Amino acid sequence: MAEVLVEKRGHLGVVTLNRPQAVNALTAGMVHAMLEQLTAWAVDDAIKTVLVHGAGDRGLCAGGDIVAIYDDMLRHGDQTADFWAEEYRLNSLIARYPKPYVAFMDGLVLGGGVGISAHGSVRVVTERTRTGMPETTIGFVPDVGGTLLLSRSPGESGTHAALTGAHLSGADALFLGLADHFVPSESLPALAEALESSTAEAAVGRFVQEPPASALSGQRDWIDAAYASDDAEDIVGRLRAAGGEAATAAGTIESKSPTAVKVTLESLRRVRGLSLEEALEQEYRVGMRCLIGPDFREGIRAQVVDKDRNPQWKPASLAEVSQAAVDGFFAPLGDRELKLHSKESDHV
Repeated sequence: MAEVLVEKRGHLGVVTLNRPQAVNALTAGMVHAMLEQLTAWAVDDAIKTVLVHGAGDRGLCAGGDIVAIYDDMLRHGDQTADFWAEEYRLNSLIARYPKPYVAFMDGLVLGGGVGISAHGSVRVVTERTRTGMPETTIGFVPDVGGTLLLSRSPGESGTHAALTGAHLSGADALFLGLADHFVPSESLPALAEALESSTAEAAVGRFVQEPPASALSGQRDWIDAAYASDDAEDIVGRLRAAGGEAATAAGTIESKSPTAVKVTLESLRRVRGLSLEEALEQEYRVGMRCLIGPDFREGIRAQVVDKDRNPQWKPASLAEVSQAAVDGFFAPLGDRELKLHSKESDHV
């Protein structure tokens, strides 16, 4: 069975991610199929709008296929590097897409799922949306342009989301700038049908509703105060001192990979002012360093393979992760650099 289904309905091109048993987690084949189809539709005058959604009722996409990444790491292979290179080109294409790109961010939308939705021009969330960048939980760092997206969120709310890896509601996604419109999940089939003949703006306008309040927006005071620092230990100390929800966030951060937390914070600070392509190039450098370090492999083992939820991070504390070690993640890759900015004419 095809992992990506494509069809034309009226003037609408529909991409359906079709691995419902895995919450449509992205494989290399899926990324390639999407990149190829979107590139073709970009210059197809019969297609006015593109819709991306997920098969099944669990979500759009739970991220990349991290079991495949784990197996590749064990074999010291190159498949993950190749997968990321093509995935990031897809993210760049989506961000620059010349036609309305509508993403139904219903159910789970995590990691790589954010990359194929939040860079689009028409991003729809529902009451079922659970999104976020949970990479620090598995010893990794937000990628697919996620560091750039979260660096642009109000105040320090994006820093909080990135370091804690929290699952966020549709309303939180709207607040963070990861989405544009709130539509009840029961209305999505009718919206999809309307997109076949109406403009994206007119179709969404018929179904959009006022979203519920964002819990995250109500926490801005302590979030902005605590995360204003560029030092991870200082942030944790401020959160502890604030007490309540802030202290809970401190405990969450301390359970993550200390290296991933510090590299994530550095990534968010370094990405400010960069283009998406430059951000993806930076994330690629960081990701390649994560592949050869111990925590990414250990995090996947603990969360997904053995499922003991008891990762043994190395180093085990924030204090043991030096600035020099963090800086090493951002060092140039030489001839392995992604160089997305020179690829812009390849697609559209």
